Amino acid sequence: MLAQKLHLLRHNVLSFVSSRTGSDLTRRQYDVIVVGGGHAGTEAAAAAARLGAETLLITQKIMTIGALSCNPSLGGVGKGQLVREVDALDGLCGRAGDWAGVHFSILNRSKGPAVWGPRAQLDRERYRQFIQSELLSTPRLTVLEGSVDELLVSQPNPEEPGHHRVTGIRLVDGSHPILSSSVVLTTGTFLSGSLFMGQTTSPGGRMGDAQSCAGLSYTLKETLGLRVGRLRTGTPPRIVKESVDLSLAQLQAPDKQPTPFSFLNTHTRCKPEEQLPCYLTHTTPGVERVVRESVHLNCHIQQDTKGPRYCPSIESRVLRFPGRRHQVWLEPEGLTSDLLYPQGLSMTMPPDLQLRLLREIPALHRAEIRTPGYGVQYDFVCPTQLTPSLQVKSTQGLFLAGQINGTTGYEEAAAQGLWAGVNAGRTALSLPPMALSRTQSYIGVLIDDLVGRGVTEPYRMFTSRAEFRTYLRPDNADLRLTPRGFEEVGCVTLRRYKKAVSVRDGLQEALMALQSVALSSTRWREKLGNISLSENKSTTLNGLDLLQYKDVSFEMLASAFPECLSQYFEYSQRLKIEAVYRPHCEKQSREMERIQREESLSLPSDMDYLSLPVSLSQEVREILDRVKPNTLGAATRLPGMTPAGIIHLLNYVLRTGQRNRHTEHRNRSSQKEGGKGQLCASNIPISQ
Repeated sequence: MLAQKLHLLRHNVLSFVSSRTGSDLTRRQYDVIVVGGGHAGTEAAAAAARLGAETLLITQKIMTIGALSCNPSLGGVGKGQLVREVDALDGLCGRAGDWAGVHFSILNRSKGPAVWGPRAQLDRERYRQFIQSELLSTPRLTVLEGSVDELLVSQPNPEEPGHHRVTGIRLVDGSHPILSSSVVLTTGTFLSGSLFMGQTTSPGGRMGDAQSCAGLSYTLKETLGLRVGRLRTGTPPRIVKESVDLSLAQLQAPDKQPTPFSFLNTHTRCKPEEQLPCYLTHTTPGVERVVRESVHLNCHIQQDTKGPRYCPSIESRVLRFPGRRHQVWLEPEGLTSDLLYPQGLSMTMPPDLQLRLLREIPALHRAEIRTPGYGVQYDFVCPTQLTPSLQVKSTQGLFLAGQINGTTGYEEAAAQGLWAGVNAGRTALSLPPMALSRTQSYIGVLIDDLVGRGVTEPYRMFTSRAEFRTYLRPDNADLRLTPRGFEEVGCVTLRRYKKAVSVRDGLQEALMALQSVALSSTRWREKLGNISLSENKSTTLNGLDLLQYKDVSFEMLASAFPECLSQYFEYSQRLKIEAVYRPHCEKQSREMERIQREESLSLPSDMDYLSLPVSLSQEVREILDRVKPNTLGAATRLPGMTPAGIIHLLNYVLRTGQRNRHTEHRNRSSQKEGGKGQLCASNIPISQ
């Protein structure tokens, strides 16, 4: 059914766009214009339209909307959490991943559920079709092929902060301006993009596509005066599958039962038995030899432009870590595709040397290249110039999302796009902007890191960046974000909201039922058999307490007490995770309450933060050493300061008694300080 819908929609939109002229569009003013049809742009356009804003999405080629420019995958450690949160706010990418996935797996499964990473290999064509189908059937959303030449800039509204105001865009075809209240730029790698292969350079943001117009870069840098930097990335060659000897690689099977990304889905389109495997192989000394012999022919790798640390080219890895054996994953590009994607072999050397390098790997000794790898350099705007709503501080109505903010990855782009689209829509509809705290979501962590600290290299999300990751889990993103998305933000549909409320109420009832079952340790052992309960433990334990034990499952408890627990089997995994992490979440909440109480605690002016014997990152140490905050409250508001750093600092000062004796007396009621970055206990979600 969806396949037929996809075909009809694609035909209709092509007819619509080809018949639409620039003059047709100038007859109306849009609430929001989104520039760019990648992961950030599609989520931004859909979010603004869901909010009720009349939205125009402008993209160079309508058939590349939703294209997977690099790796045909979605999710991973940290990234999977972002996908789940985007889905909880009614975004597109999670459902698209469930429709297009051909290999599903949970990464980090050997560790706790808080840091599990849902991931899927995708069918490129299916993913693109799904995104296009969703966008082209979204009410209040118009899609237009075209390139933006410049932003329309006027005097600001004197009642709001900012030096400029964006009022729309002008296309390169010289047509009349298209007006709007808000503009979201999601230019990806296309902003003054340049492609590199060997010693050859050409303009563009992706092979086969042109770069964005020079006028757009000029507007950002010269007219608006924004600080702009330069970053780089790359992509590997695509290999003909039949030319690979997969018997010489290690097979990596998917999970037997695929786990959907979307909270709306109970299963994926791809059946368990239809999933495709991935394969693992490694580089050899021959690979390193080819890299070293070709450095002088590779202008991309010789330049100082920063590339992604966590997804570097094979040239960067070999030069940085000589003599090592590097992993190469051979990943399918789709159910009917005849290509493999060699993750870990991004390269920018000349094509003939790329082939020579590939054939130094045993499984690829007869490999044939369909399209060679290449590098991209592009402009980005320093994200410290943005507010937490992703609006440019100096320019009213201008929002930025995705790689233009210095990030890398589909998931990071989608998360920013959704939130920029939400706030662009709210601004156009005269609603106040919204912000997500880093205590509430990974999206909040991402945005707070960008606007508070900036970037020196392409930013990638990791679970380690979230101080409250025991609460910010992939399993509870719907409970954390969907109610707020419907009740406060306005970007969540009633259907999804009702489902989230039903799940929330069901889980609450199940938790109460578990707590109502209380027995002594002896009675629990009699009921459940051989479980690792201490025989000396004489206290009474309820079902929720018992569920914290590793060898106790909800199914065991439900079998022992079917009359009150059997009706909650559908929540069994979520209840187990909730029980395990509840003590950690409550501890974090208590710590944040302590910070609130001790906000006016004085810090000694001569404290040596660089050598302080406490667990602080080097970045946090340098911030504290440079500013020398007088109080704990002042420290919480420093850009780049983390809640974990504040907790460690508080514990150290209280433990050692290092306080400024001249300001020991504190009047908490009069010295409470407000402002951005304040850490309040009310912001820390407590497991209910």
